[in-house]
Amino acid sequence: MHSFESNSNRMRTSLFSLYLFIIGVSFGQTKIHLAIDTAIVKNFAGTFNGKKVNYRVTTGMQPVYDKDGKAKATLHYTYYQSTDHKDMATRPLLISFNGGPGSASVWMHIAYTGPVLLQVDDEGFPIQPYGIRENPHSVLDVTDILYVNPVNTGFSRMLPMDGEGVKKDQFFGINADIKYLAEWIQIFVSRHNRWLSPKYLIGESYGGTRVAGLAHQLQSVHWMYLNGVVLVSPADYKYFESDAPISEALHLPYFTATAWYHKKLNATLQKLPLQEVLKRSENYTLKHYMSAITQVGALDQTQRSQVADSVAFYTGIDKNDILQGNLIITKNYFWKALLRNDKGLTLGRLDSRYLGLDKQDLGTAPDYNVELSDWLHAFTPAINHYMREVLGFRTELQYNMFGDVHPWDRTNNNTRDQLRQAMAQNPFLHVMYQVGYYDGGTTYFNAKYSAWQMDPGGKLAERIRFHAYESGHMMYLRKVDLKASNQHLRDFIESTRSPKQAAKY
Repeated sequence: MHSFESNSNRMRTSLFSLYLFIIGVSFGQTKIHLAIDTAIVKNFAGTFNGKKVNYRVTTGMQPVYDKDGKAKATLHYTYYQSTDHKDMATRPLLISFNGGPGSASVWMHIAYTGPVLLQVDDEGFPIQPYGIRENPHSVLDVTDILYVNPVNTGFSRMLPMDGEGVKKDQFFGINADIKYLAEWIQIFVSRHNRWLSPKYLIGESYGGTRVAGLAHQLQSVHWMYLNGVVLVSPADYKYFESDAPISEALHLPYFTATAWYHKKLNATLQKLPLQEVLKRSENYTLKHYMSAITQVGALDQTQRSQVADSVAFYTGIDKNDILQGNLIITKNYFWKALLRNDKGLTLGRLDSRYLGLDKQDLGTAPDYNVELSDWLHAFTPAINHYMREVLGFRTELQYNMFGDVHPWDRTNNNTRDQLRQAMAQNPFLHVMYQVGYYDGGTTYFNAKYSAWQMDPGGKLAERIRFHAYESGHMMYLRKVDLKASNQHLRDFIESTRSPKQAAKY
């Protein structure tokens, strides 16, 4: 049992706060104070991957500074450091971000890599009573971990908190986000003496966009070179904003995976293992479907009918619906329609194993994101309890699971190529993708496509790994995949932390 639950006498707690200044903002009759540079430290012990680890947890606020050295925001972070390791040059540091944009770091923090684990069932569905327990699969046995909440997520806030006079474009955009977070990381690494450590970034969903750009920014502006970047269910806006023949076609293998899971495929496919089914669907997508919808306006009725037959075969959607959609199935329609005439239920967006209940069966999109609703009512009480009661981070601020970061500037997005450039310039830098087959938000085949486009010459292939799991966007919620994905991450860090040769080609 984890020491914070079993033996409070073993817990040594120290509290120190560096109050550069305290600000307050009024909400109605309540004035909330925010200490912008603080740290609370507690010591724990746990067993991860079968190894006992003594570790220190520092949770606090660290400012973001403007060019004049004035704090313009303050970010909430949680930093786990093994106290069994004294040599920082050999102890890796994993820096973790979630996505959104506008999402807190809570998801991977208490459900994937961290030393505590959200209480869910073996398939990742919420249970009561809410809470946390020790995570036996945490990678804390091989790396220290830093979880960062960007502005307006978690307890992180811009200054002043009411936003009066704040230029939001210095935070809310792909390139602005990368710029200020790289500056913040540089300060954190300096404060905590981690310059010699092998360093890794991990980002989920939009966090994948973020860490791809951060790898380049840290390297080119702050001269901070990384050993690895991990992209968990990454979002690639270049794919999202491409023409339909690319973006829509790449959805097809995800539709196939989901239809296979819900037993909605033709019996010929349904009896096959998922991997074989996806191999066939991917092959059809690349060799036939993408070409067909590229020239859809030139196809005659016979050709359209043949394509619709094949798409129905690989998706479980009615052929007439496919023809009426000009051979394209939107994801919203798929989530609404696949089970409409069976159970009368809808599918989750980020994890299509989840089922929802709409007001009426008619329509072209579900009423709500069922998976997100389930996750929020399990994660929110758990992270608030953990931060406030276990780690002792007492504040009147609301923990923003999702914060207002709009409008978000998506222009001049070059993060995919920036990651390639960082890898080209740093032979020590490796990349790993981790994706779920049933993720309809950032599909697994989209991630494959992004990896192919990032390295069109194939010269980086030996430094790129790809792992897929039979779960959704947060593949780690499923017990089997929690163990597997952490082990893949552990192996990635262990094999890249100490290169056997000099950085040269």
